Amino acid sequence: MRIIAGRWKGHHLKPLKGRDVRPTTDRVREAWMSALGARIGGLDVVDLFAGSGALGLEALSRGARHVVFVERARGALRVLEANIDLLHAWSEVTVVADEVFKYLRSVEQRAFDVALADPPYRQGDAARLVETFGSRPFALELWLEHPWREVLPVPPDARTRRYGDTALTTLTVEP
Repeated sequence: MRIIAGRWKGHHLKPLKGRDVRPTTDRVREAWMSALGARIGGLDVVDLFAGSGALGLEALSRGARHVVFVERARGALRVLEANIDLLHAWSEVTVVADEVFKYLRSVEQRAFDVALADPPYRQGDAARLVETFGSRPFALELWLEHPWREVLPVPPDARTRRYGDTALTTLTVEP
């Protein structure tokens, strides 16, 4: 796993290990960041279900102002912190060791410009995140990775892009 573009292009990150680990592929992460485009520069980002931090670190590499990583698993937190150390990025990040939905209840509405989320598959977290965003938007945009076949309770203006068996769905609110 590596940073694809930006100031840390080519840097390899420590991956999460384990039977249940399903990291975002480089191809999907590249498509995700390309869709976000150059406008990521200067934005405040939250990386939910952060895992190794690859999504948020990619956003920082491409110019995000600050990234908040939210992760509760101890092993993932160790890998995330090692990756932040590797890139010397501590001054640009905040790591929150907490359950995502508990954390989201504590933040103000529209606290972030962009939320990136790659929740565990088949546990209902993607649908719950859509519902949480719909009732109390915590960012101006939510970018959500989920299985292509998973039906989510998204509004009609949501946009979904397919990459093989993976989908990226974007939800937005007015600033």
